Formats: sequence, structure tokens, C-alpha cells
Amino acid sequence: MADSSGKPSVLFVCVHNAGRSQMAAAWLTHLAGDRVEVRSAGSNPGAAVNPAAVEAMAEVGIDISAETPKILTIDAVRESDVCITMGCGDTCPVFPGKRYLDWKLDDPAGQGVEAVRPIRDEIKTLIEGLIKEIAPEVTA
Repeated sequence: MADSSGKPSVLFVCVHNAGRSQMAAAWLTHLAGDRVEVRSAGSNPGAAVNPAAVEAMAEVGIDISAETPKILTIDAVRESDVCITMGCGDTCPVFPGKRYLDWKLDDPAGQGVEAVRPIRDEIKTLIEGLIKEIAPEVTA
């Protein structure tokens, strides 16, 4: 499945849309470029992106400082091919025909950058596997 542009779309969901889902969306955008449409949202969005997540991503050259937490909408789920949850439990709406993955990741809320780095790196590994599956690079 893909959107009208032919690209697969991925929605990352966590409770606050302030840490894990923001890092995952940034990694996917960074690593897959325009081959994938990327969205992120939270079931109960925070006021701002976690500063430790911003700092951890900046260390690898990815700027998420301008991102803002967004509320999870039914439309966002409906418009996505793959919905990846990160600890939002039963608050994520489920639609038939969608692919759901649940990534068990530590919550970076309230953690310093030292605690966020391993989460950031684990997300990168998961994203690399996802890209190979849904948007492999076409080699000539």
C-alpha cells in the first residue's frame, strides 16, 4: 500500500509525541529521504519536544528543535500504511488493513541525554530495518 504519490506512509505514535516518535520520524526522514511519507503524533501530546531528545539527535547531525508535538487523529492513522506505536497502549485507534508494529522502547521523558542516546541508537536500528522492508533503495 502507498499514498497517491506511490510512497509508503508511516505514522509513529507515542503518548506525548515529544521523544521516541519524534526521533523515529526524524531518523526515517533522514535515512529514507523522500522515499517514505513520515508522520508522528501523540495520544496526549506534550507541550514541547524533549530537550534531551533534541540534543541526542543534534549529536548525530539531525535537527528536531523546530518540531512540535501533535495530537493523534483518526485521519493520521487512516492515511498511513504502517502505524508504529511506542507505548501508547489502547489509545491508538486500529483500522483494518493497516500494518501495526509496537516498538518496546524506554521512555526518554525526564531523562538526561546520556539515557536518551541508547534509545536514539535503538530507534535508528529499527528504522534501518523498516526501510529495507518498505522502501528499499533501487539499485541500477
